[in-house]
Amino acid sequence: MLGAELWFSFYWFITQSVRWNRIYRHTFRDRLLLRYENELPRVDVFVCTADPAIEPPIMVINTVLSVLAYNYPPEKLSVYLSDDAGSELTFYALLEASHFAKHWLPYCKKFNVEPRSPAAYFASLSVSDQFDADFSKMKGLYEEMANKIDIVCKAGTVSDQEKLKYKGFSKWNSYSSKKNHAAILQILNDSRDEETKDVDGVRLPTLVYVAREKHPEHFHNFKAGAMNALVSLVPVAHHISEILNKPVDDFVDYNVQLRVSSEISNAPVILNVDCDMYSNNSNAIQDALCFFMDEERSREIAFVQFPQSFGNATKNEVYGSLRVINEVESHGSDGYGGPLYVGTGCFHRRDTLYGREYSTEARIDLKSACPEKMEENMHELEERLEGLASSTYDLNNTQWGNEIGLKYGCPVEDVLTGLTIKCKGWKSVYYRPKRDAFVGVTATTLDQILVQHKRWSEGDLMILFSKYSPVWYGLGKLNPGLVLGYLIYCLWSPNCWATLYYSIVPSFCVLKGIPLFPQVSSKWFLPFAYVIIAELIYSFAEFLWSGGTILGWWNEQRMWLYKRTSSYMFAFLDTMLKLFGSSNTTFIVTPKVTNDDVLLRYKQEKMEFGSASPMLTILSTLAMINLFCLMGLVKKLILTRELGLEYVFETMALQFLLCGVLVFVNLPLYNALFFRQDKGKIPSSTAFQSVAFALSVCTCIAYM
Repeated sequence: MLGAELWFSFYWFITQSVRWNRIYRHTFRDRLLLRYENELPRVDVFVCTADPAIEPPIMVINTVLSVLAYNYPPEKLSVYLSDDAGSELTFYALLEASHFAKHWLPYCKKFNVEPRSPAAYFASLSVSDQFDADFSKMKGLYEEMANKIDIVCKAGTVSDQEKLKYKGFSKWNSYSSKKNHAAILQILNDSRDEETKDVDGVRLPTLVYVAREKHPEHFHNFKAGAMNALVSLVPVAHHISEILNKPVDDFVDYNVQLRVSSEISNAPVILNVDCDMYSNNSNAIQDALCFFMDEERSREIAFVQFPQSFGNATKNEVYGSLRVINEVESHGSDGYGGPLYVGTGCFHRRDTLYGREYSTEARIDLKSACPEKMEENMHELEERLEGLASSTYDLNNTQWGNEIGLKYGCPVEDVLTGLTIKCKGWKSVYYRPKRDAFVGVTATTLDQILVQHKRWSEGDLMILFSKYSPVWYGLGKLNPGLVLGYLIYCLWSPNCWATLYYSIVPSFCVLKGIPLFPQVSSKWFLPFAYVIIAELIYSFAEFLWSGGTILGWWNEQRMWLYKRTSSYMFAFLDTMLKLFGSSNTTFIVTPKVTNDDVLLRYKQEKMEFGSASPMLTILSTLAMINLFCLMGLVKKLILTRELGLEYVFETMALQFLLCGVLVFVNLPLYNALFFRQDKGKIPSSTAFQSVAFALSVCTCIAYM
């Protein structure tokens, strides 16, 4: 008990560090345009997708269309779709989107549309707003495109007739699969081409499809590998040598081999977004540039991180949320040098991804002119660039994933990359505009959210034990407050043991009639009561201040318990196995597809327990242990009268309260175990195992 309480005290102290020095920022876009309207930097946007089966192509191209429609000079904007599955379905959807964009972009600018994801825009309007002729025409064009994509996705292949319409489909063959395919690069729109214009005669942004080569014999490094295939190096070895402070001879490979985006646009600013995170604010680029081009402080800023928001979250956020992280903790990290890089909704200074160290003397000028038209034939360019997306490129250029680009070998490569950038002297910025910059899709089942948090917490703990640990690698390089800020997330998974202890042992002692806490009449009871009441009131007030609801706070407490007794425990164990070489790093993509029944229950805020898993078995077993222990105490109080009510209140009030709260917080789980008849209930096999094991353990404890 003492060890668990000391751990909770230590972790509480760490979490307070990001509440001491919060920063809230504001931008002045009008001043940016006034000073730099004709010198705005080029911007490359990277959109990443991994599997059309769990990330539907229609969702992917809505994200692409939303970033194509930014309020930004189109000749300075390039969008790259990285399709790690190399799917002809995704390529077909992007091809259709490139045609639709010729109508969608001028429509957005004419009517100042927000958001600029077509699906989100049409869904956001009421019936009374849908009588305009332009609106009806645009919606008809979108539905026509969406219908074509839906037909192809249901068929699972692009028809031969459609393939004949565009030469790019010749890149696919009958042997291609998501784990084994050649490198494919197709430039669908080139802003340097005077003929690439929308229906109003305005140039379109550059649009590129990239599928890096995958081969079963070569490890592909998941999302980090996909990003590094897009991130480029400046084509001069001497410049790279200057960035990394290493001999020129170490980088001669880069004289002849550059990665994809540098050959096409080579923008000094990069935005990366996940395929489910569409742009919800057409001015986000200008907001980010307000920090990158600030005369006084821009030279030290490596990246600007926007928060993750979710459009499908229910009112009371049944599976918890990132609300407190977004509204409180990230602002606090910003006060110590910047927030974590979270892998999406982030604008990067390209040079920092090369490994450049911060210097007060060097100033990187981001101002840039429009890209010049290339003399090379488009087909020849595509063929040449496909070699830069080969599966062996990283093997031949071993600095990638090590000193250059996103780091390899960690499930949260984004957090690790951001940490190493800051340790080179750079800072980052957290900016939350009034209108969310990006809106995505959150998990709709309990299993999805637990698996997602297992990956996050496992990766964060791996960072703690790696050579890049914020404790020793960041010592002297990072503000101490920022080190504590990183530890909040690095120590997510070790929280499991103290939480498991508090979830089990006090309940067993209730069953046995053994008091663990001071008596109510003791003066030592007051510190325990104060800590419990103060912490609950503070977290409740903070959650409401962050925009949450009362029921949302209660759901957050439930998920706090569930994550720490399942996801974090498995994450801790897997990390230990990896440290001893008994396990390999995996990357699980959260499904973005939900069937109608699951979606209906999600909207009704009914927890989805439907799939059997070890984590669900643990949660069910712990819930039943607490229920049986509470029932055992009630039996002794009322039926057998082995214990008096006054004695229990005096000696075990806190234990009784703790056990009661654990039972109360698990009411949705008991409902899924015994009463629900829909497909979201707990599977019968899991229910039987949990009840049988919990009953056996409680019986043994009771008669020991």
